[in-house]
Amino acid sequence: MNVARKDIVLVGAPVDEGAGQRGCLMGPDAYRTAGLAGMLEALGHTVIDHGNLAPAEIGPLRVPNPILKNYRAYVGWTRALHDKAADLGAAPVFPIYLGGDHAMAAGSVSGQARAAAAQNRPLFVLWLDAHSDFHTLESTASGNLHGTPLAFLCGLPGFDDLLGSPLQHTLRPENVEILGVRSIDAQERDMLRSLGVGVSDMRRIDEQGIGPLLKPFLERVRAANGLLHVSLDVDFLDPEIAPAVGTTVPGGASFREAHLVMEMLHDSSLVTSLDLVELNPFLDERGRTARLMVELAGSLFGRRVFDRPTRSF
Repeated sequence: MNVARKDIVLVGAPVDEGAGQRGCLMGPDAYRTAGLAGMLEALGHTVIDHGNLAPAEIGPLRVPNPILKNYRAYVGWTRALHDKAADLGAAPVFPIYLGGDHAMAAGSVSGQARAAAAQNRPLFVLWLDAHSDFHTLESTASGNLHGTPLAFLCGLPGFDDLLGSPLQHTLRPENVEILGVRSIDAQERDMLRSLGVGVSDMRRIDEQGIGPLLKPFLERVRAANGLLHVSLDVDFLDPEIAPAVGTTVPGGASFREAHLVMEMLHDSSLVTSLDLVELNPFLDERGRTARLMVELAGSLFGRRVFDRPTRSF
């Protein structure tokens, strides 16, 4: 196979305090059990597993909004993941952050952005998700913090606790593309529009096709000499094929649409880091969602249609 060999580092982030339903803390080990490392090695890559992180110890903290759930844990996880991602982003490796709910991206992406800034290169983010995750700590009605990381990463106010000071290396909103979204609250919609974040919902995908929507974004990343972080949420996928998520929204990406995205990302050679988030094995059916996410990672790293075995579920 004509696959460029990569040195891949796996980092477990058993975060489940950000979601409304517990169980994502089992996600990292589910990916390992589903054979992620072995599949990547079979493609010719080297894989080192750094094990699971633990949240950072933090001092006294005032919760800025009483509705927020597990705020202290959110801060601890963000700081631990930020430091880890900043280190890995400065090294000649490809990190895969195994979640864990999507709150973890506050740390993984901010750390990658810090490392990108040190290289004087912009970080672009492809957010594959049923939700935009663009609430602030004040706008959230549920208090579930997995709905806030992208707002933090784009520099919206109110998040200074997460790293102990204002986020220095924010994402440029126009460098963020949310693909496959189908649930956006009114407050999020207004902020997304005002800031110019790219949003392609499932209707646009139905009308135009997922490939034509992704291609211009990849061209912009290439033209800017950017680094690309992909944050793949299980609920990007239709729950009929990926049931192991606590935030199911019908009408998600199909099996082939999801693989096409990963195949295009592989062909682009632009992706430099990856989140796999919101896998809740407690809600899975005989591991089918974990295996599907591993297979999608395989497509990102060069697995071709001809290489796929027939699998019975």
